Amino acid sequence: MLDLDTGIDDAMAIAYAVGAPDVDLIGIIGSYGNVVVEEGGKNSLKILELLGATDVPVYLGESHASHADHFDRLPISASIHGENGIGGVTLPEAKRPLETTSGVDFLIDAVNQYGKDLILVPTGPMTNLAAAIEKDPELPNKIGNVTFMGGALTVPGNVTPYAEANIHQDAEAANAVLTSSLRSTMIGLDVTLRNILTKKETQQWRDLGTKAGTAFADIVDYYIDAYADFDATLHGCVLHDPLAVGVALDPSLITSFDLNMIVSTDAESYGRTIGDTTRINEPNPNVTVGLTSDSARYLKLFMTYLTDLFKQH
Repeated sequence: MLDLDTGIDDAMAIAYAVGAPDVDLIGIIGSYGNVVVEEGGKNSLKILELLGATDVPVYLGESHASHADHFDRLPISASIHGENGIGGVTLPEAKRPLETTSGVDFLIDAVNQYGKDLILVPTGPMTNLAAAIEKDPELPNKIGNVTFMGGALTVPGNVTPYAEANIHQDAEAANAVLTSSLRSTMIGLDVTLRNILTKKETQQWRDLGTKAGTAFADIVDYYIDAYADFDATLHGCVLHDPLAVGVALDPSLITSFDLNMIVSTDAESYGRTIGDTTRINEPNPNVTVGLTSDSARYLKLFMTYLTDLFKQH
């Protein structure tokens, strides 16, 4: 199950989950962040239809942070992901509608149905997961695998010197999740910044001559060009969200260590993910923090899964 604010790297995360063998994508929860929640949900449906995965339902989660009453999209989000969230590329409206059940209720129901077999990958704010835990306090003990994209421990944030964007959207929710009994794996900027996709790879998709290959090449090339405006040394884009899906399916892709964490809600350091000194000596810390990654092996998996999928559509 994915919990996405579907912009460009979320679209690649969807493709990775659809293309990966031996795993079933049972549904997507829409979130706010790169776009407003409704647009993110519709983007997810469009991507799923492009990939032939029309059996995957999309539910809408919370529309704003847990401490707010509305959501304002940041101008930088529109710049990096395009006005429509997918690089300005126009995709047909999906035939499948958004589900009417709330995303939070869908998550709770799925945890109760699948238990330890369920993999949840949040790649946006933690608002939906925190709301589910508040509604079902036993949820942290039932779910099998939560691997989230967010945070920064050993490197600076990407929206402030302290904070990564997903965590910064709702630090209160992230803190509630990380200080609960839930075991999770953090795929933060520490590891995502090591995984770069270039136009050499997107050209391989374009050369397929398929609708999906061409569309994804156009979408991701926009992302690469947007990255160049911020850091010309990368010569590509960072695979934030799809890496979290990759690690959820194969934890050996990263090196890590376990830590009890908190998320700062102070004004100056809002959204900072850091060790919790009040629990520093407690055994069995609950967050596995990614530090380094086998980037060459991951890129090979990423390209294999997505290219094989695009060949078919």
